[in-house]
Amino acid sequence: MGFAKYNEDIVSRYVNDTRDRASPSAPKEIQPNAGTKGKKPMSGLKQFQMNTARPLPVVVLADVSGSMGSDGKIEALNAALKEMVQSFAEQSRLRAEIQVTLITFGEVAQEHLPLTPANQVGTLTPLRATGRTPMGQAFELATALLEDRERIPSRAYRPVLVLVSDGHPTDDWQEPFARLQSAERAQKAVRYAMAIGADADQAMLAGFANDPEAPLFKAHNVRDIQRFFRAVTMSVAVKTQSPVPDQATPFVIPDAPDDDPLDIEF
Repeated sequence: MGFAKYNEDIVSRYVNDTRDRASPSAPKEIQPNAGTKGKKPMSGLKQFQMNTARPLPVVVLADVSGSMGSDGKIEALNAALKEMVQSFAEQSRLRAEIQVTLITFGEVAQEHLPLTPANQVGTLTPLRATGRTPMGQAFELATALLEDRERIPSRAYRPVLVLVSDGHPTDDWQEPFARLQSAERAQKAVRYAMAIGADADQAMLAGFANDPEAPLFKAHNVRDIQRFFRAVTMSVAVKTQSPVPDQATPFVIPDAPDDDPLDIEF
């Protein structure tokens, strides 16, 4: 089964189940203007907001330290990110508009891609592996973004944070992570994590993940990197199709198709 068809089936089953639970019987026909007597007309701004898709921010925190340059890891990460953004760009924007930002940390932490609607991203500049692992700096950038009401308005859905690393933080990460967990808006984000290879700090990464349906994912080869990002893609896609995108969604790791990169062990 292809990835697109698998994605479609997962979304279809979830949306139908949600609809059945929320509406056990068909709603009665609603007459125009019924029940509006005595109520104030809706303001133009509120009407516009109701008719405009709400932002659904996806923040990827990607380790691009020097160790990511071995065994095809950075190449697999580039391919997985490209596929994820392309899939997001194709999603319906009736309820939610998926927006993506990529924060990289290798020698320094920076916004490799500012927060942008997925359908406007265009070509991603390939990631390059270099330097140490300043994960704490990446947490600071993520917290600042999530707390910025101009970049992420209050009407946005709960953000999704995705952390990927193959090593240990080389800076002070505990305090920045504590701020990420406790900040007014950042603490509401859904967090996923992937540990690449046996040298990754699995205890720290497991503590980052906060979705009981998606514990720490351990990547043992380049195929696993792509499988993880496909699971993230499907989970976010389900949110955009659901009438209640902020509720828990499935996190299903798909099988790797035959056309994936070679199964190189880390």
